[in-house]
Amino acid sequence: MFKNERQLQIEWGDCDPADIVFYPRYFAFFDASTGALFEAMGYTLRHIRDELKDVGFPMVDTRSQFFKPSKFGDKVVIKSEITEVGRASFGIRHQLFNDGNLAVECTEKRVWACHNAEGVLKAKPIPDDIRAKMLSHG
Repeated sequence: MFKNERQLQIEWGDCDPADIVFYPRYFAFFDASTGALFEAMGYTLRHIRDELKDVGFPMVDTRSQFFKPSKFGDKVVIKSEITEVGRASFGIRHQLFNDGNLAVECTEKRVWACHNAEGVLKAKPIPDDIRAKMLSHG
């Protein structure tokens, strides 16, 4: 299934008074990594919203395990991959590595969404071309 990798450096504002990443910041890192994964597939959120007229892919479940803290100035690598593709939902795994060691692992379940005629957010089948790209070995 499709994979992507990105690097980032831990910023001062990512850290708590103990000089380690404040745990909610990891979820922001992983959300940005999901966006980067779709961009690597050739589908920006702007394209999804403007061209496809869909909302995007809201989160319906997320879980993380923390193995090693990261600190201000650390350079980390986040590896993201699609793990499952359903009719309207899909799974992603993010692994954050610090100095080559797995520091945090996160799984997400997201749903492809649009607004129905009444303006209510609703799941919708993942478009065929995007599904094919998700299932590819990018």
